[in-house]
Amino acid sequence: MREVAAVTLVEPGRLELRSYPYPERLEPGAVLLRMLASGICGTDKHTFRGETEQYAGAGHARSTPFPIVQGHENVGVVEEVGPGGALAHDGTQLRPGDRVVPAPNRACGACGPCLRGFPYYLCRRLDNYGNSLTASRPPHLFGGFAEYLYLLPGTPVFRVPEELPLEVAVLTELFAVTHGLETAARLPRPAGFRPGDSVAVLGVGPVGAVHVAKAALMGAGRVVAVDRHPFRLDLAAGLGATDCVVAEGDGEEVAARVRELTGGGADVAVDASGVPETFPPALAALRDGGTLVEVGAFVDLGPVGFNPAELCGRNLTLLGVGGEDARAYAGTLALLARHHERVPLARLVTHRFPLAEAAEAMRVALEARAAMKVVLEPGR
Repeated sequence: MREVAAVTLVEPGRLELRSYPYPERLEPGAVLLRMLASGICGTDKHTFRGETEQYAGAGHARSTPFPIVQGHENVGVVEEVGPGGALAHDGTQLRPGDRVVPAPNRACGACGPCLRGFPYYLCRRLDNYGNSLTASRPPHLFGGFAEYLYLLPGTPVFRVPEELPLEVAVLTELFAVTHGLETAARLPRPAGFRPGDSVAVLGVGPVGAVHVAKAALMGAGRVVAVDRHPFRLDLAAGLGATDCVVAEGDGEEVAARVRELTGGGADVAVDASGVPETFPPALAALRDGGTLVEVGAFVDLGPVGFNPAELCGRNLTLLGVGGEDARAYAGTLALLARHHERVPLARLVTHRFPLAEAAEAMRVALEARAAMKVVLEPGR
């Protein structure tokens, strides 16, 4: 029997390179990808540390069903397609050899949120590759930290433009999370975002850095990047940040500096740090009537002190982003293909590792002072 390798998170803090049977028979509509690259996401780091409750407070909150094969920022090549074929998101038939990015989620299509056309991360029966699908269930290969990835029927799959290099294509899922800025652009005044407005991004790790790039591409007049680590700020400056603030002192000092740079407060603040401590200064950095995009709290990080009177008295808008949106993928891939030569997005990938060195890859990814996007490449 042919076997394939997959990095398996057996329990928090314990990664093992395990062998699983090659899926000899695909179910109708399924797709098997030969993996090219899979990024280590902030959510993967939380799960590795044991912070496993996702969608906290939602009707579909869940914890990780160990063991799992992690990896949901994926690029691969179609190896096989199940009986009856499978369609790419554009309605054309997928063929062996197609280079694709699969969405990390598969919605049920039948629950209330699905029937109302809501973003698929609100689905009540969501399958989440690398997070909610256990490796104990055949065919086991439900995450991208592996030689092959098994995609269940109905998973959205998107072709990668030929001109898009792998080191940028692997950022597609991450960049698709920036749809919150596009949502903000549709909000009526005094909220929202318009070309020429100011955007402050608190925390410019990978998810914050792509928000810096997206804000600049959308025409922000000023983009303020805030982080504790100067090397991250250097990368943010190359992606379009006009001002970089080293987060020293308490949160109020940071907020005051952002208000000073933006002439009274940012029009939009993006809280992308992944820690609860930045939520209050993100609010304080806004002008009255401004919009806070909360995009870093994909797992339960615990409560923060917050007075709702501030929300009302200052007429603020709070926009929570539950993750990337499948509806954003086609536009994201086109955007990346159009701008990747001018905007140095590939610099976000700071480290690459083979599967056999997954434990070291995770260690490096957890070291915020030394890494941005860490990628596993089975072919290395």
